[in-house]
Amino acid sequence: MDVMPKWAEVILVPLISLLLAAILSALVILAIGEDPIAAVKLMVTGALGSSYGWGYTLYYATNFMFTGLAVAVAFHARMFNIGGEGQAALGGLGVALACLYIPWPHWSLALIGAAVAAGLFGAAWAAIPAWFQAKRGSHIVITTIMFNFIAASLLNYVLVNLLRPKGSMDPATARFSEAVHLPTLHEMLAPFGIAFSKSAPANVSLIVAVLACVFVWFLIWRTRLGYEIRSFGFSESAARYAGIPPVKIIMVTMMISGALAGMMAINNVMGEAERLVLNSVEGAGFIGIAVALMGRSHPLGVFIAAILFGFLYQGGAELALWTSIPRELIVVIQALVILFTGALDNMVRMPLERLFLALRKKEA
Repeated sequence: MDVMPKWAEVILVPLISLLLAAILSALVILAIGEDPIAAVKLMVTGALGSSYGWGYTLYYATNFMFTGLAVAVAFHARMFNIGGEGQAALGGLGVALACLYIPWPHWSLALIGAAVAAGLFGAAWAAIPAWFQAKRGSHIVITTIMFNFIAASLLNYVLVNLLRPKGSMDPATARFSEAVHLPTLHEMLAPFGIAFSKSAPANVSLIVAVLACVFVWFLIWRTRLGYEIRSFGFSESAARYAGIPPVKIIMVTMMISGALAGMMAINNVMGEAERLVLNSVEGAGFIGIAVALMGRSHPLGVFIAAILFGFLYQGGAELALWTSIPRELIVVIQALVILFTGALDNMVRMPLERLFLALRKKEA
C-alpha cells in the first residue's frame, strides 16, 4: 500500500519542490542586487501578460512536450534516453527533405508527411543505440550522449555540403514553399474573433503535441505494449519470466521515444524557421529530461511541466532584455527546478511520507 495518496504524489511533491527552487532562485537574484519580486512580475508579464508572450511560451512548450514525452516513454522501460537532442536534429533533417523535395498541395498534407518523416528519422537514430544495448549490453546513456554529437556533426556536413543553396554562405537549407507553411495561432484563432499576436511563432504543432500526450497516455496505460513496457521497467527478470522479450521492448520503446523527439522538428523547423538551420534544437532535447522528471513521466505532468519551462524560457528572455539580470541566471533557475524535482526528490518526498504515515496511524 502506498504511504502517500496519489494526489500528494502528483501535485504536492512537485509543488513543494518548485517552491523550494523559487526560494533559492529569489536568494540568487537578491545576491546580485536585483529585486526578486520585480523580477517575477517581469517574467509573468513578459511570458503571460500578452498574446505575444503567450505565443512564445507555447512555442517553447510545444518543443518541450515532444522531448519530454520522448524521455518519459523511455523512463517507463527504465531506460534513460539522453539523446533527444540528436534525435530531434535528425527529425529536422527528415522534415526538411519532406518539405523541400515533395510538392505538397496543402499544409495539412505536408504536416502529416513531415511528421511521419521526422518520426522515422528520429526513430532510426534512436534504434542504433537501442540495438547496442539490446544486443551488446552497451549502456543507453553513454551511447545516446555519443549519438548527440554524431548527429550534430552529420547535420553540419549535410547542411554545408549537400542542402545549402548555391551561393549562400549560411549553413541552412532554402526556405520551404508557401504551400507547406503551417498556420500560426493568430491565423487559427482569427476565424473565431480571437485576437492573437501575428509575430508569435506558436502554430498548429501545439495541437499535434497535445495529441501526442494523449497518444502516449493511451499507449502506456491502455495497450498490451504499454503494459509490457511498464512490466519491463519494474523488473526485467520478471518480464523475461512472463515471456516478454527484452530485445523487442528495448528496440520498440527507444524507437517510439526517438520518433517523439524527432517530431519536435515540425514545430521549430517547419512551423517557426520554415527551413532547417544549424542548431535548430537549441537544447530542447536536454530540457525534455527535466520536463519528464518533473511530470513524473505522465503525459499530463509532461504537458504542465512543458508549459512551466516555456514560461521560464520566455520570461527569462524578458528578464535579460529589460534588467541587468544575465540570461545565464535563467539557466540557474532551470537547474534549481531540475535539482529539486529530480535529484533531490526524496528530500521532499520522505518527510511527506512520514507525515502521511503519522496521520494514518493517528486515524487508526
